[in-house]
Amino acid sequence: MAPPAQSSLEAWLRYFDDLGLGPFYRDRAAIELPPVEAKMASPAARPQLPAPPLAAAAAPPRAQESVLTVVPSLFEGAARAGLEGDTLARIREDIGDCKRCRLCEGRNTIVFGDGGAQAELVFVGEGPGHDEDVQGLPFVGRAGKLLTQMIEAMGLRRADVYICNIVKCRPPQNRQPERDEIATCSPFLDRQLAVIRPKVIVCLGSVAAQTLLGTNKSISQFRGQWFDFRGAKLMATYHPAFLLRTPSAKSDVWTDLKKVMAELGLKPPKPKPRSA
Repeated sequence: MAPPAQSSLEAWLRYFDDLGLGPFYRDRAAIELPPVEAKMASPAARPQLPAPPLAAAAAPPRAQESVLTVVPSLFEGAARAGLEGDTLARIREDIGDCKRCRLCEGRNTIVFGDGGAQAELVFVGEGPGHDEDVQGLPFVGRAGKLLTQMIEAMGLRRADVYICNIVKCRPPQNRQPERDEIATCSPFLDRQLAVIRPKVIVCLGSVAAQTLLGTNKSISQFRGQWFDFRGAKLMATYHPAFLLRTPSAKSDVWTDLKKVMAELGLKPPKPKPRSA
């Protein structure tokens, strides 16, 4: 098994253990296969069974008993155990003082998310930075202030939306999170989105977009396009940190946000009159 796939599988299994589903996949019966020598034996060496009596031929064939009990998949089981009646408070409790990946080694605070639990609009970023790690809230640094301005330009307040990240602990030196770190943390994001059930999800930056859409394409190839995501509309746009480095891209992001506003039936607030 390739290392990325193995890391992802191990992360899911740890997640299922957290949900109390460990016995679900550990108790499955194993099927004993015949040895290879038996398969390769010549027909002459195989014992010949006596022919059944003629009367038995007319009888209906007896159904073979199944070796394994039919059970739902791990993902279906996780959905029932972790999502039915789920709440943001329960998800945060399940995360606890997380030590599931190496990001815990340098973090100060777990940055869970912020905003309304019934928000129609969710912004998903990459991961916490220095200021977020200190305050425990997402997008509170320079990029966060720009995101707040973007939200207010849409006629909303931060309290009207929900803001979260792909990973909940700050990567060292603000590097991008690794694949195994994303695989470990993203199940909790999945649960957050399932609880909130937003109408629109806006991915801020390539890491968030590539993770939720399951693609390796550059964000420039699909930025501003609509995608269906588990009953919600999803759009990717540039990260506010990128806009701080590349102010010329702000017009592209505003174009994307206007599409979001149209989807939600929002109109931009009227500009405040200038004082004489």
